[in-house]
Formats: sequence, structure tokens, C-alpha cells
Amino acid sequence: MLVRCRTRLPLQALAPLYLDDGTAYLMLLNPTGGLLGGDCLTTRIVQGAGTHVCLTTPSATRVYRSASQPAVSNVNIRLGDGAALEYLPDHVIPHAGSLLRQSLRVEMAPHSRAILWDAFAAGRLACGERWAFRRLDSRTEVMFGARPAFITSTRIRPLERPPQRLGVMGDYDYSASLVLVADAFEKWKELIAGLAEELRGLPELWGGVSPLGCGGCVVKFLTRSASVLLLGQKRLWARARESLLGKSSFNLRKY
Repeated sequence: MLVRCRTRLPLQALAPLYLDDGTAYLMLLNPTGGLLGGDCLTTRIVQGAGTHVCLTTPSATRVYRSASQPAVSNVNIRLGDGAALEYLPDHVIPHAGSLLRQSLRVEMAPHSRAILWDAFAAGRLACGERWAFRRLDSRTEVMFGARPAFITSTRIRPLERPPQRLGVMGDYDYSASLVLVADAFEKWKELIAGLAEELRGLPELWGGVSPLGCGGCVVKFLTRSASVLLLGQKRLWARARESLLGKSSFNLRKY
């Protein structure tokens, strides 16, 4: 159950739904519609021992044009012994002239497990704003105590180094990653093979899956369509949820 919750605009946490499999489904909401330059948002979540929470957002995160200051969003999650986390926010859409610095830090406990999703678009494509934002900095850290399980940092400066060049994004418009980390889980080879099979079944995606050095794997892919991005998320998450958590997928309702 949600024991304690304190929020201040522009951040809100809606009342959780409880699924039949024991998952608390909690939606994190920004009712202002997006992030503005100078915003500094911090989300702190503590999961007790044995809890299972699926966190998501109602829609994509829009980052608006900024005159000087970046929008900052930091998420810190601490898992108790045996806790399970599914963190599935919708993708980021940086508008022309926007500046964003975001981070996600997950602190794992013994026997805990996590499924983490991150994705962004090349911009507000329908308005012709492909790679028109000024800066996007994104960092993800997953820690088992003082030992890092996964650390990645992305820095995109479209005006300085065009991302559409060969070897980076090319002519793709969406980038996504799915990170799986678990303690006391032995079937990584089978899970990695299953995720690779899902990627092969989605010909409009280009990506791959790799093992991590200490109990985990990461999937990264590119695509040209938001609908294919969501389809890829749905299939990869369903496979990961079944294998890692022993539970079936469900409809991530956004209404």
C-alpha cells in the first residue's frame, strides 16, 4: 500500500491501483503539460521490503523552449529487500530550443529486481522540429550498495554535433533502452535470447541486447515511428515481466 505521499506542484502522484497479481500501479503526473526552463523537479520513492510497484506517466514528457536555464528532472528510487520495480515513463519530446538535464538513480537491495525504461524523440516531428532542441543530458545509475550494476550517460548537442550522422542516429527519430537488473536471478541467457527474439520480430526496429557484468542486461533500439516505439516497449516489457517477475503483462492504461 501507499503509506505516505507528499507532493508539490508541478508534480503529483495519483492514487494507486492494485492489480490481482499484487502490483501497485502508480501514475506520476505533471499537470502543467511539460517542463519549462528553470524547473527543477525531484522525485524520491522508497519501496519497502517485498513490495512490487509499477510506475508510469500518463503521456510523453514535453520539454519547452528555454531562453537560458535548463529544465532539470531527478528521480531517486530506493528498493527494500526483495522489492520489485517497474519504471515505465513515456518518452521525452524536446521542443525546439529546449534544454533538459535528467537523471534516474535506483538503489537496489538484496533479492530486489528492476525493469527500467527510457526513451526520447528527435523533437516535435510533426512541426518540423527534428533535432532542433539545444541540449539533452540524461544519466541512469543502478547501484547495489556501493557497487554499480549499470551506469550510462547520454549527452546530445544537435547544433554542435548533429545526431543524424552515420553511426549515431542516422535517419531514425526515436531512441529507447530497457534495463533489467536483478539479484539472485539465474536465467539471464534464456531471458536475453527471448528479448533478442522479440527484436527480430519487429523489423521496423534496429537494436540489440547485451548482458551486464553483474546480474542484468540492457536492450537498446532505434525506430522511426512513435507507434512502433510503443509496440517495442509493450513486447519487450511483457517478455521481461514474465521471465524476471513471473507475471503476465497488463494494459498500461493512460486514462
